[in-house]
Amino acid sequence: MNPFRYERASDAASAVALLAENPNGAFLGGGTNLVDHMKLGVAQPDLLVDVARLPYDRIEPLPGGGVRIGATVRNSELAADRTIRSHYPMLTQALLVGASGQLRNLATTGGNLLQRTRCVYFQDVSKPCNKRIAGSGCPAREGYHRTLAILGASEACIATHPSDMAVALAALDAVVRVLGPNGERTIPLVSFYRLPGDEPQRDTVLEHGELITAVDLPELPFATRSHYRKVRDRASYAFALVSVAAAIDVADGVVRDARIAFGGVAHVPWRAAKAEAALRGVPATEEVFSRAADAELAAARPLPGNAFKVPLARHVLVRTLLDLTGQERRTNREPHHTGYRHTAGPHRWSKEGHRCSTIRLRAPGRRCDVRVSGAKSAHQGPGRVDRRERRACASWCRYRALARECAASCVAEYC
Repeated sequence: MNPFRYERASDAASAVALLAENPNGAFLGGGTNLVDHMKLGVAQPDLLVDVARLPYDRIEPLPGGGVRIGATVRNSELAADRTIRSHYPMLTQALLVGASGQLRNLATTGGNLLQRTRCVYFQDVSKPCNKRIAGSGCPAREGYHRTLAILGASEACIATHPSDMAVALAALDAVVRVLGPNGERTIPLVSFYRLPGDEPQRDTVLEHGELITAVDLPELPFATRSHYRKVRDRASYAFALVSVAAAIDVADGVVRDARIAFGGVAHVPWRAAKAEAALRGVPATEEVFSRAADAELAAARPLPGNAFKVPLARHVLVRTLLDLTGQERRTNREPHHTGYRHTAGPHRWSKEGHRCSTIRLRAPGRRCDVRVSGAKSAHQGPGRVDRRERRACASWCRYRALARECAASCVAEYC
């Protein structure tokens, strides 16, 4: 880590003035991403201006409806806020699956928005990367790109944006408030991020010295029935392969309005405007949802290693919309990776385990069943259930308060 100067800002104006004087300075919030990059040599600021103690730590109602979230509100506080939980549940869900409790206790709203990509080439200073050093090349195109973009990428960069919170905010039409050397301005979140183009080193439209002070959420009545679904490589905290934030307003079986955004598929939180347009004014059916997903994903340009993301994104969106409208899928699949089969009960494998009252799983060649209810498992019938089987069965319902899907249900439903 290179030597740097540290300053603690007493107010927003002094923070902006300090950074404006130093072209190689950076704001420091929770530090959960920036400090890692400083240790790796990815970021080498000469000056850190600590803004974590500025008075932007409140969640307040707006006069005309909606909510203002201060830039220094911790992710854990935002996820637990009653107004956010009741009026914008997709945002709470995105925060809870986005990071561990320790990270949520440190990470701030402003810092979460400014996360940088987790592309392995960006974080490895021994490799070229256009996002880190403009013009050096993008080895990901011919190398490891399984987790990278299928939408909005360019020849210069195929990185994805890592934030879960930003995906939910994009679907909710959030507005970012910033303060800079030239005063205050507001930026719609869907315009806040940049596609890579020929300048992949610029993630956002912020000018040097501009500080995020708050995020405004407009009132959206049907957002009370919204959901954030994230598919990842493991049930523990991991970055999304594909995620969907969705809210839908249905009356008499017809879609009146919808808000949809994808994560894990582009350099920005991807607002699915084409899918939303395809849904308005038509019946809320699985066929319509599938056509809307196809309309949005028609622009996808995957590489060989991440082509699976196109059907994955389609299925995740359709499943999420069906859940929000209280519908079943026409076909259900059994989990093919555990070796267990569904032997009883009216429950679908595509639903989260913690929502099922009873699931019975039978191991091949065994004479016994294991009943899973809530987060507990109970042996039924002759034979002995060993620890390995009991753990495999119980994994369907583990962490039911936080994890909305376990790895088993993701594989069963989407692959």
